[in-house]
Amino acid sequence: MQFRRSIISVILLVSAALCFGAVASAGELQRKLSRESTIEAVMKRGSIRVGFDVFVPWAMKDKKGKFIGFEIDCARKLADDMGVKLELIPTKWSGIIPALISGKFDVLIGGMTITTKRNLKINFTNPYYFTEQALMAHKGKAAGMTIDDFNSPKVMIAARLGSTASVAAKHRFPKARLRLFDDEPSAVQELRNGNVHGMVGGQPQPTLTAQKYPETIKMYPDALLLEANGIGLRKGDHDTMVFLNSWIEVNKNNGWLQGKYEYWFKSRDWAGMIE
Repeated sequence: MQFRRSIISVILLVSAALCFGAVASAGELQRKLSRESTIEAVMKRGSIRVGFDVFVPWAMKDKKGKFIGFEIDCARKLADDMGVKLELIPTKWSGIIPALISGKFDVLIGGMTITTKRNLKINFTNPYYFTEQALMAHKGKAAGMTIDDFNSPKVMIAARLGSTASVAAKHRFPKARLRLFDDEPSAVQELRNGNVHGMVGGQPQPTLTAQKYPETIKMYPDALLLEANGIGLRKGDHDTMVFLNSWIEVNKNNGWLQGKYEYWFKSRDWAGMIE
C-alpha cells in the first residue's frame, strides 16, 4: 500500500512538473511572438513604415511634392492612432509584395485587392473598402465599339503590371492583346496617344480620367470586377493582424473610413491640389 502511494505521488509530481514546463514553454513562446510582432517593433521604434505605390487617387504627389490620397490618409490616421511617426515608402507595384516580405516596410497600405494567389505569400486584414474594375477607351481608336467588341485579337488593352486590373482584363477580354505597364500614368498616356484601344483600371480612375480628358477618353459603365481591399502584412504575425482588424472595425463604425472614401473616390474636391 505504501509502495502504491509512493508511485502515485511520483506520478503526480511528474505530471505537475510537465504541466509547469508546458505553461512556462507556452509563456516563453507567447513572449517570443510578442517580441517579434510588427506592432511591438513599431512601438519600440516609434515609427511605422508603410509601403505603397503611386496611383490616383490612392497615393499621389500634390503640387508641392507631398504625398496625398486615400491610402496616405489611412496611413497617417493609423500612425496618429498608434502615437508613432509615419514613414512612407513608395515602392513599384511589381516588387511591392517581395519588399513587404523582406522587411523593407512594416505594412502595405496601397490599394491592394485580396486574392488567393497573393494570400499565399502574405496575409491580409479584413477589407477596409471595396472597389470596381472598369474599362476606359480612346474615343477615336474605339469609335463605335461596344464593350463586347473589345474581346478580339485585333484589340489592344492596357493595364498595370501585377494588378487585378490585368486579371479583370484577361477574364473579360480573353481574346484581346494585353499590354502591361509598371505604373498607371504610363498606361494612361498610351491610351491618350491612341496606341491602345482601351485600359482597365480600378475605380475611380476610369471615371476621373474620362472626366479629365473628355475629348479623347470615354468610360464604359459596366463593372468588370468587384474587389475587396485589405492591408497587407507578413505571415505569422497574429498580434498585428488582430490590431489592424480592430483598427479597421473602429474606423468603419465611427464613419471615418466612409468619409475618406467619399472624399477621394466620389468627389473631385481634391483635384486642385494636383492639377
